[in-house]
Amino acid sequence: MALKATIYKANLQIADMDRSVYGDHGVTIARHPSETDERMMIRLLAYALNAPADNDHGALEFAKDLWDTDEPALWRRDLTGQIEHWIDVGQPDDRRLMRASPRSARVSVYTFSASTPVWWAGIATKITRAANLDIWQVAADQSEALAALAQRTMQLQVTVQDGNVWIGDGERSVEITPTRLYGGS
Repeated sequence: MALKATIYKANLQIADMDRSVYGDHGVTIARHPSETDERMMIRLLAYALNAPADNDHGALEFAKDLWDTDEPALWRRDLTGQIEHWIDVGQPDDRRLMRASPRSARVSVYTFSASTPVWWAGIATKITRAANLDIWQVAADQSEALAALAQRTMQLQVTVQDGNVWIGDGERSVEITPTRLYGGS
């Protein structure tokens, strides 16, 4: 018998001063049986850091990355179905990133494992043609602290200012400082 996804619900109160994006976002996350709390919470962080100010050009959605290898962790598609932003979590291989790059206006990766330097050393020279790619690293201790906030129902406050992110649930708070490994300005 196949294992089924576990459903998590989160209400994110986002105050992103860096992008001037503010609002409440109710999201439902289907957690794959093989997914850890840490990876799921990094997906939630990626959502918070990329949530659009409005949905006039399509909404940011959780995709089926662990169920369907042709989909990312999250994506924003415009109203015609074209992919505007492809967001992967973890350590995707260079072939996946090079396939995603021409399919989307933007590609972002949020990596969080202590093994990130080894992964990055292996793909850094293979992705240089992808001009629309950004790769962010979340320090392993920060992602582990973020995982401790995981609950089936979450009320989280997310504040972004000067590249720092604070995520709290009313009792605990975690500071995260994503580091850009590749891309953009």
